Amino acid sequence: MRIIGLTGGIGSGKSTVAKMFKELGVPVYNSDERAKKLMVSSKTARKKISELLGEEAYSNKKLNRSYIAKKVFRDAELLKKLNEIVHPLVRKSFKSWARRQKFCYLIQEAAIIFENENQDFYDKIILVSAPEEIRIDRILERDGSSRERILERMGNQWPDSKKIPLSDFVINNENLDETRLKVKEIHSLLLDNN
Repeated sequence: MRIIGLTGGIGSGKSTVAKMFKELGVPVYNSDERAKKLMVSSKTARKKISELLGEEAYSNKKLNRSYIAKKVFRDAELLKKLNEIVHPLVRKSFKSWARRQKFCYLIQEAAIIFENENQDFYDKIILVSAPEEIRIDRILERDGSSRERILERMGNQWPDSKKIPLSDFVINNENLDETRLKVKEIHSLLLDNN
């Protein structure tokens, strides 16, 4: 079974593309969603995150996402330390999930594959790309976040120009119909190469 990485900057439309692959029967693991759950369910993670970021990282036994985002997206070293706590848990969870899948390939949706130098873990990598202004508009609409905060988060991710040469497939996600066609094309190629 081959492992395909699905990546892209915030607001690029990774989740939309992941959903399209799911509709084709491909198992998809959403690393960001799983990380949020593990940050709450793992006692070890909760303890380490509270020590790193303070007790305010949790509110009523739930993740205080806005507090955490404010802290880590302004401090690259703090973000790195948080990732060092969370990413091993996600990797272990992913491997366990992957063993239970029966399809010829599966997808791990992960925002920062290249930034974390994890590209060698994957058989192929799909990059979802979109112009910066479109990405900003999508995030503003989705989370109501401020433009300043969005740019801070984007600043912690590599630009597409750096990721494109390292990717096996690139989906320019501006037009949903064209995106769907590209997903079907990649899906066919991945099925044929088994």
